[in-house]
Amino acid sequence: MADEQGRGRGRGRGRRDDRQEEQSEIVDKLVGINRVAKTVKGGKNFGFAALVVVGDQKGRAGFGKGKAREVPEAIRKATEDAKRNMVRVPLREGRTLHHDGKGRWGAGKVILRAAPPGTGVIAGGPMRAVMEVLGIQDVVGKSTGSSNPYNMVRATFQALKEQASPRSVASKRGLKVQDIVGRRTDGASETGISETA
Repeated sequence: MADEQGRGRGRGRGRRDDRQEEQSEIVDKLVGINRVAKTVKGGKNFGFAALVVVGDQKGRAGFGKGKAREVPEAIRKATEDAKRNMVRVPLREGRTLHHDGKGRWGAGKVILRAAPPGTGVIAGGPMRAVMEVLGIQDVVGKSTGSSNPYNMVRATFQALKEQASPRSVASKRGLKVQDIVGRRTDGASETGISETA
């Protein structure tokens, strides 16, 4: 009986350790923090609103918002919210996007373009934070319209959600991956890339 209890505790502890390891691999970046005020009968209550993006730098990322009376608590809430809302984005060779994309949220519009090796992350502000936590090393991004970080982050995620890997497109069309990749004009098809998505 004691042996069974010991084994049971050990199994539970192992699962918790795995979860902690998974959480420790996640990178978070604070995109913006605002002081917000609520008007009440006695005056104003001040608080803080935080916007955070998180990712594992291997193709998964998410964003979250949090409000609290203190800055650290707002950041903690935003980080937890972001971890709950993570999405997977297929990456080409683990370094760039498969194809160009556009995203829009409200008045915020973004354009993302795949880039050859050595380009780096050419994107500003909130877009750069999203690309870094996602693990993208080569990309060109342009934001037009609103520079509100909330709108820019949402528009960026909308553009990323539209990304499709050659494998998924080939399976939908009933073709082979080579048929899809062979049509690329940016030279990636000649290098014999391996599709991981």
